[in-house]
Amino acid sequence: MIASEDGMHNGPATTTGNRALMLEEPLLFEIGRSDVTGVDLPPVDADAPTRLGALGRSEAIGLVGLTEPETVRHYTRLSRQNYGIDLGFFPLGSCTMKHNPRLNEKVARLPGFADVHPLSPQNAVQGALDVIHQLGGWLCTLTGMPAVAMSPKAGAHGELCGILAIRAAHEARGDAREVVLVPESAHGTNPATAAFANYRVEDIPATPEGRVDVAALKARLGPDVAAVMITNPNTCGLFEKDFREIADAVHAAGGYVYCDGANFNAIVGKVRPGDLGVDAMHINLHKTFSTPHGGGGPGSGPVVLSEALAPYAPLPFVRQQTDGTFYLVEEENREERGPSFGRMTAFHGQMGMFTRALTYMLSHGADGLKQVAEDAVLNANYILRSMEDILHAPFAGSGPCMHEALFGDKDFTGGLSTLDVAKGLIDEGYHPMTVYFPLVVHGAMLVEPTETESKATIDQFITAFRAVVERALAGDEALKQAPYYAPRRRLDETAAARKPKLAFEG
Repeated sequence: MIASEDGMHNGPATTTGNRALMLEEPLLFEIGRSDVTGVDLPPVDADAPTRLGALGRSEAIGLVGLTEPETVRHYTRLSRQNYGIDLGFFPLGSCTMKHNPRLNEKVARLPGFADVHPLSPQNAVQGALDVIHQLGGWLCTLTGMPAVAMSPKAGAHGELCGILAIRAAHEARGDAREVVLVPESAHGTNPATAAFANYRVEDIPATPEGRVDVAALKARLGPDVAAVMITNPNTCGLFEKDFREIADAVHAAGGYVYCDGANFNAIVGKVRPGDLGVDAMHINLHKTFSTPHGGGGPGSGPVVLSEALAPYAPLPFVRQQTDGTFYLVEEENREERGPSFGRMTAFHGQMGMFTRALTYMLSHGADGLKQVAEDAVLNANYILRSMEDILHAPFAGSGPCMHEALFGDKDFTGGLSTLDVAKGLIDEGYHPMTVYFPLVVHGAMLVEPTETESKATIDQFITAFRAVVERALAGDEALKQAPYYAPRRRLDETAAARKPKLAFEG
């Protein structure tokens, strides 16, 4: 079947613009009216007293009114046009988009966890504190680190937590350092975090094999370097085999080692970062321990800390008493506070994510978590070796990849690019892989299958991926207009970014 220019199959036009069950969904402002409401409310006396004072609304805000069926149908139809892990394979590299087990969801919805309130008396939430304490214990055991901060709300928040602990440790000894070194193969948020914490960021180059240039890093170390932020495995999908040597050099120069934990799924149960000399590492519970990916939340990014940084962990944190009960160490417990840099957030953390992650850990056990890493690495290498004969794989000779396979657009012809391959995969029913990252590879395509995908699913993806790549290698002009079958055709992304239209124009 050949697609017509408007992206539909050749055939009769429809009166509604709908295509069978793919409905053309209007905006809310096109459905409802601002002078009606879907809820029956008693009339309000214009002279009725109000507590708003000068903050009271002086004119209508223009929100549209909808009936309940209209509202439910609108958002349900929109949800059918979105892509999620429950719909299909989600090969986003460096994101670890794994299945979220429904057992996790069942446990998180138990009333004692789902209804817990942050201002509850501590003697009324002992079960919740126990979950936080157990989860923290698992994280310390799996990473080989003596302390953990559970309050950060996301990976980037956890990065900031680790960097602030490093700053506090330097300040405690009167050592004002200004520079954080970030390798080219590190995760993208690392330089932003360091800059946000008011450090000057300097890059460390990668070797032709895709790993940190150890000689260049050692040459830059000095009394002004506060820390190195390094991702292991890195975003080229490779394990940093010289990590221990790097950590020893940084420590000898008086700095600390921050490890980005975004790719911990590749080594969980196999390698303990604490044994490699890591001082701080955030752990994305959604990446490694199957809690839902955010979209702005709900997130959780616990941070494990070395013995050197443990005293500077943020408040609050959980402690167990001799009688087995738990309590939170708060700022007012000054005799226990020590040199903590303060708080990352008002309350402790995201309870729903803690319960899901602990459920996942208890379901798998130590041996199961080890298999998670092994299967994730196996799946990634299967994709790498299945595609390297047709697609540029710059680091295929650097040894087995870890959790993700990295490709580039080196041999594409006819002006075709990585973006065209990504759009072509949409027509095949897949969310595209991560594109144009990491920057060390031209036209990067970063594919991460995770451990939860079956061989049959991966084989089907490889077949589709190869077909689209073959079109790009042959210079198929039709790819430049893909996707043809998505709810929306290709947008002018540059114009959308530079001249966004953020208001409805009726």
